[in-house]
Amino acid sequence: MRLVLVGAPGSGKGTQAELLVQRLGLTYVGTGAILRDAIARHTPTGRLVQPLMDQGLLVPDTIVNDVVAELLQRPDRPERFVLDGYPRTCAQAVAFDELQVEARRPLTGVVSFAISDDEVVRRISSRRVCVDKACLASYNLAFRRPRLDGICDKCGSALLIRDDDKEETVRRRLTEFHKSTDALIEHYRRNGLLREVDATQSVEAIYASVLASLGVSTAKAVDFKKPM
Repeated sequence: MRLVLVGAPGSGKGTQAELLVQRLGLTYVGTGAILRDAIARHTPTGRLVQPLMDQGLLVPDTIVNDVVAELLQRPDRPERFVLDGYPRTCAQAVAFDELQVEARRPLTGVVSFAISDDEVVRRISSRRVCVDKACLASYNLAFRRPRLDGICDKCGSALLIRDDDKEETVRRRLTEFHKSTDALIEHYRRNGLLREVDATQSVEAIYASVLASLGVSTAKAVDFKKPM
């Protein structure tokens, strides 16, 4: 099984990636991890990436494509994986399609987590974090509230909302997300690979929907831990 996950921040995509890794034995392949690995191994592409990441700059599509290609062409490459954060654009998707055709290892599917912008804003803007740097406990007013409003259960310090979690910031991030991802989703829809699931369900219901969208029953999911 080889999957790509696509979803807005706050859609629960990361949680589902963790479950797929734990329960199906897939290898997690995240863009950040790929780039850091290339830097750590001092590959030619890694040497190009490092100064960009050190400055907090966006890594160009062509370089990200090269880093992913390096990973998936290595002798120890993962054969069964879940990709999170790549492809991010149509240009990356086209390059990745070519890589998969060349390697004769087609994708099983691309799972898109459907959720409204308003629900994303509600989820993320409800996040709170403890101000005590030795604690940093996190809460969510929509799902996991503290016992006392504005007070950390663990240490009694105040809770705050991070700038990244404020509504205006979240909506800006969503605007950027749609600029690249809406076209990406259409690309995979045209290719017959897109599987859409309702991301407003419970974690377990979403997981079951992911498996169902791929034609895998929950009872038989364990079979996918066998080498393919």
